[in-house]
Amino acid sequence: MKRAAVLFVCLGNICRSPLAEAAFRQEAERRGLDVEIDSAGTGTWHVGHPPDRRAQAVALRQGIDISGYRGRRVTPEDFRRFTHVVALDRDNLADLKRIRPSDGTAELLLLLDVVEGRQGKSVADPYLGDEAGFDVTWADAVAGAKGLADRIARED
Repeated sequence: MKRAAVLFVCLGNICRSPLAEAAFRQEAERRGLDVEIDSAGTGTWHVGHPPDRRAQAVALRQGIDISGYRGRRVTPEDFRRFTHVVALDRDNLADLKRIRPSDGTAELLLLLDVVEGRQGKSVADPYLGDEAGFDVTWADAVAGAKGLADRIARED
C-alpha cells in the first residue's frame, strides 16, 4: 500500500491550509503516523509568501512555528503524488475537482467531512476578519486533523 500523503488546500495558502498542515503535522507526530504532509492554494496571489502573521501567531500559541512555510499553488502532479487532497471549503473543493487531471489518483474531500456532524461544511476563511477568526480556524483545523488521522490510521 502506498504511504499516506496529505495536501491541504485553500485559496491563497496563507491562512487555513497552513494551519491545517500544522495541526495535522502535530497530530500525526503525536500518533506516530508515517505520512507526508504539505499545503497549497488554488490561487497565485501569495506564492512564495509566508503564512499570514495572524496564522503564525495562533500556531505559535500552540508551540508550532510555521514561519518557514511558503505559499505555493496546486499542481497537476499533486493529484498523483498525494493520496488525499483536502480542501478547506466547498469552493476550493469544486476548483480541485475541475483542475484534477484525468490520471489523478488522490482522494478529494473537505477537511470537515472527517468531523462528526460537520460533513459538507467549510472552514471559515479568517483572512478578512480579526485575530479571533484565526482561533476558530485553528479549532476547526485541529478537529479535522484528529478525524483525518483516525481515518488514515484505519486505512493502514
